[in-house]
Amino acid sequence: MRPSGRELDEMRKVTIERNIAPQAEGSCMISFGNTKVLCTASVETKLPPWLRGKGTGWVTAEYGMLPRSTGSRMRREATAGKQSGRTQEIQRLIGRSLRAVTDMKILGENQITLDCDVIQADGGTRTAAITGAYVALKEAIDWMMERELLSENPLKDNIAAISCGIYRGTPVLDLDYIEDSEAETDANFILTGSGNFVEIQGTAEQEPFTRDELNQLMDLAQKGIGELVEMQNSALGKK
Repeated sequence: MRPSGRELDEMRKVTIERNIAPQAEGSCMISFGNTKVLCTASVETKLPPWLRGKGTGWVTAEYGMLPRSTGSRMRREATAGKQSGRTQEIQRLIGRSLRAVTDMKILGENQITLDCDVIQADGGTRTAAITGAYVALKEAIDWMMERELLSENPLKDNIAAISCGIYRGTPVLDLDYIEDSEAETDANFILTGSGNFVEIQGTAEQEPFTRDELNQLMDLAQKGIGELVEMQNSALGKK
């Protein structure tokens, strides 16, 4: 029995609320159970120096956790004067994931920055951030197309992410904090809407996991991603 009472292949309740930040070109609040992440998309014509004049665009991301997103107050990283290695790793992961489904040539000389701010953390903040960031990105693309800043949609597919792990000897889907802190194996899967893998992060926290267990985790991930893509499309009004 999982601490939450969920079935082995059952995700937490997922909600996606759009237009949460009306001044941004795209935004949503995504919740994976008690994990809540605010995702906003900002469109800019300013590109990194190494991309200027090349007729191609860029999609990047920033990630952060608010001081009381956890059980005790965290110090703001800006106060410390630098980002943690974890923060840098996660925001690079978000950027890589979104670029995997975006045609940079079609995007043209524009940059879209996704800001993912964790309001409340209960496991799976990076997977929630990626899943929500896609919704904000799609809103920003629609905003550009409505204003004829783009003549063609540069998004090739959906992108979503989910965590899986081996908890008390059993593969389970969508780890919350209690499961994540005790899991023998913890893994994150990033897949496109068509079911192709963009990235897999898997770590044996205790005993090494087998190929068969990995296959079971991949099956759980594909099931979860399929459900998340449906939720994304429903939130965006896509068929």
